[in-house]
Amino acid sequence: MWILILAYLGGILTIASPCILPVLPFVFARADRPFLRSGLPLLVGMALTFALFATLAAVGGGWVVAVNQYGRWLALFLMALFGVTLLFPALAERVMRPLVSAGNRLSDRVAADKQNSVGSSLLLGVATGLLWAPCAGPILGLVLTGAALQGANVGSTLLLLAYAAGAATSLALALLIGGKVFSAMKRSLGAGEWIRRGLGVAMLLGVAAIAFGLDTGVLARISTASGGGIEQRLVQAFNPASRPAALQTTADAAPALADLGEMPSLSGAVQWLNSPPLQAEALRGKVVLVDFWTYSCINCLRSLPYVKAWAEKYRDQGLVVIGVHAPEFAFERDVANVAKEAKKLGIDYPIAIDNNYRIWQAFNNQYWPAHYFIDANGRIRYQHFGEGDYAQSERVIQTLLRLAGGKDTSTAISQVHGQGVEQAASRQTDISPETYLGYQRAENFASAPAVQDSAADYAASPLLSLNHWALAGNWTIGAERATLNTPDGRIVYRFHARDLHLVLGPAATGQPIAFKVTLDGKAPGEMHGVDVAPDGSGVITDQRLYQLIRQTDGAGEHTFSIEFERAGVSAYAFTFG
Repeated sequence: MWILILAYLGGILTIASPCILPVLPFVFARADRPFLRSGLPLLVGMALTFALFATLAAVGGGWVVAVNQYGRWLALFLMALFGVTLLFPALAERVMRPLVSAGNRLSDRVAADKQNSVGSSLLLGVATGLLWAPCAGPILGLVLTGAALQGANVGSTLLLLAYAAGAATSLALALLIGGKVFSAMKRSLGAGEWIRRGLGVAMLLGVAAIAFGLDTGVLARISTASGGGIEQRLVQAFNPASRPAALQTTADAAPALADLGEMPSLSGAVQWLNSPPLQAEALRGKVVLVDFWTYSCINCLRSLPYVKAWAEKYRDQGLVVIGVHAPEFAFERDVANVAKEAKKLGIDYPIAIDNNYRIWQAFNNQYWPAHYFIDANGRIRYQHFGEGDYAQSERVIQTLLRLAGGKDTSTAISQVHGQGVEQAASRQTDISPETYLGYQRAENFASAPAVQDSAADYAASPLLSLNHWALAGNWTIGAERATLNTPDGRIVYRFHARDLHLVLGPAATGQPIAFKVTLDGKAPGEMHGVDVAPDGSGVITDQRLYQLIRQTDGAGEHTFSIEFERAGVSAYAFTFG
């Protein structure tokens, strides 16, 4: 809401600036003429110029973000440039000088036109829009480029409309009241300029915050806990209505489907991978599986082999699989990271980047992973949260394909065997819980009391209770991660499970960081995970989930330790299987 108000005020401020003064006398001179022949054509001409300018800004802002990480930095550079032009109007006038010259020529032509013609009023509107450019450019570019960082969506449109409404308000007052507004505007120019400069300073501070990653605390507050099999059991236990009774089927029977409502819009995606943007309406006639996932979620990774198998097996029979990537951690908002991990995981079906959780909210979703099955009429007929029940889900796909007219739909259930981090979880029910290292959701921290957002020294106790963890060395514990400030820092965890995973990221510079893992004080040997050698060595190269321990079974309690060679590593969450 606040950004909409600021956009509206920005629209008002653009017309209350010195660069618009040369043309305003012509506008006021027409205030007493018929609206249809004078005022309306003027507004139309100005709107046309505004629409062209806004379109170029939006396309340019969207393009720079579309080139992923480099585009993000280019967009931040543009935002900083717009902030500087707000601080120094002379710079904005120099950048926009060609447009201003064209506006001056048009306004001179209109001034020479003594007739009250529609054409002259239209030209005056165009001239007003061009002379408006040095004022509109910084603020409008600021709004649209900022929106482009989040993607072209309804929010971006609302920002543009709010800005236009503010500008229209100023111009409408000018037409209605005439010269009185002109005089008042001259008196208020000083205050207007100070507001513009304040916006410029605020924008430069915002750019610095984003560039140095200081916005991740906010991102952590809007993320929600991931959902695994245990969450699904809780959903069913406390809210039986969340899954229709008709879905209680035998192992071999075709499921009886419910009608859970119309498939929501997919328009909230900020970008698409492996496909042009898809719309719910255009998917009518197809059976659709929507898979909510995020690439560092172990539950999502273990369900991926099944989703990929279904996409491949039923693609030619009318199934469309759409992965909706809704980030849990701030680094998962980076489209380049998602694209790289999706390629490594072998995902070739369409992926909607849902960085703003628009699709998540439209589905009223709460879990990773979550699977929604939509029939050929665009109705949600089945949903499943967490891992498991894969045979049941595949029978749902087969049933929906037959209902859509498929005659040769297979009745065989796919035999899927995930490898590495995608391997199915053990069947243990008492494994250690998912554990976050950021103070926002941290539990069972056994070192000294956590110091939030500040560097502090921590010591790891040699005797940890089950499911407790500790830090050793100098660390900064933030909202969603713990970051090592000095070399040779350690993390220790007392766990009970077959597999141990840890979400890690390298230093801010991207330089790899070596680490060493021990299990009960020794090199893991045959118990090493896919990201660790038998001697316990490994390297952090990307922001992702790392499998560090894989035992032959999950018997007993074990003490895990990981030591980092250099400072800069960030640790986010432990997961087990």
